Amino acid sequence: MKRSWFILISLLVLQLAETPAFAGGRQGTKPKEVTATDLPKEGQEVLLTIKQGGPFPYKQDGTVFGNFERRLPEKSRGYYREYTVPTPGLRNRGARRIIAGRGGEYYYTADHYKTFQHIRE
Repeated sequence: MKRSWFILISLLVLQLAETPAFAGGRQGTKPKEVTATDLPKEGQEVLLTIKQGGPFPYKQDGTVFGNFERRLPEKSRGYYREYTVPTPGLRNRGARRIIAGRGGEYYYTADHYKTFQHIRE
């Protein structure tokens, strides 16, 4: 039994050691860069609305993005906020989001946090 615990803990420690502090898609990759004009029209509108301070149509907009998968640079809890980018034809929020950092940086995801693109301004 002790040996099983030792093996399990060793594997967890190795996994944590291999997890990078910054990954844009798959762990270990940096996000691609896009300009605001590269975003879909709805993304451009949301980015402008974020910069103007609202109003936002979804109650979840402006809530803390936890960055639990650590695909963005690691920051303290509350550093990142998420905003919905509407998808035409969907009745729900869809998968597209813009993540805003307190330092003025923005990231776009079209696949609900699996990959990110850094929005270069």
